[in-house]
Amino acid sequence: MSNSSSLSEFLLLVYADTRELQLLHFLLFLGIYLAALLGNGLIITAVACVPNLHTPMYFFLLNLSLLDLGSISTTVPKSMANSLWNTRAISYLGCAAQVFLVFFLFSAEYSLLTVMAYDRYVAICQPLHYGTIMDSRACVRMAAAAWASGFLNALLHTANTFLLPLCQGNTVDQFFCEISQILKLSCADSYFRGVGLLGISECLMFGCFIFIVLSYVQIFRAVLRIPSEQGRHKAFSMCLPHLAVVSLFLSTIIFAYLKPPSISSPVLDLVLAVLYSVVPPTVNPLIYSMRNKELQQAVRKLIQMVLVQQQ
Repeated sequence: MSNSSSLSEFLLLVYADTRELQLLHFLLFLGIYLAALLGNGLIITAVACVPNLHTPMYFFLLNLSLLDLGSISTTVPKSMANSLWNTRAISYLGCAAQVFLVFFLFSAEYSLLTVMAYDRYVAICQPLHYGTIMDSRACVRMAAAAWASGFLNALLHTANTFLLPLCQGNTVDQFFCEISQILKLSCADSYFRGVGLLGISECLMFGCFIFIVLSYVQIFRAVLRIPSEQGRHKAFSMCLPHLAVVSLFLSTIIFAYLKPPSISSPVLDLVLAVLYSVVPPTVNPLIYSMRNKELQQAVRKLIQMVLVQQQ
């Protein structure tokens, strides 16, 4: 039996016992991390530097890339370092910081995706009022509200989690300090209090989910009423990347946290954690740039500028 006040560190899950597999894990995560840095970094730089992309949609995309960079940088580097140095330890404060940052960045990203759904709704369903409704001041306020809601949500859950007495050791069955895994280390009576607080967040997430669904119902109705095929194609091109990102983000998190206990296993939990914490930040830039000619041209122009300066 151990008390949270006496804990100095936690032990994270290791991917493999053999040195070769640990190094393979390090190299795999290094490649994924560099791809996420490159993709999100290009989007942030392109949106910031190219005047054509100074619009509400790309402003929110810049914020999304910042959140993606933050979320993957919170979990992956520590896991890489543990594999490289053959250790499992993370300090108590480091674990608390990781829990806070993961919850903060993921909550803010979900709120931002909800805001982006509203932006797409206004652009397609109320195009004549788009410039008035989504002016620069409104965009900044909505983005700030998304970041602030994530911060307050993370502060509440992190404080609640680490104020609970921990009676089940210090071994976390995940490659980063996940709040649900920390709650499993708490005493039985405290565990249900922590789960209850997570349930409140799930209700708020469900409310955002309903808002996104209703927004897209109205969007698809409006798109189907567009007479020209070219107009419908352009409208779908504006919405499908966001819808794909939302689907990827929500499907992995919902299944990870709401899956039936009967199918839960350490291997499945690990795979799901990788899917919702590592995969979306890496593939989101690819999803948004795949069918977006404006963004592709901006990135090409940016790369050409860099190459010219180097010559």
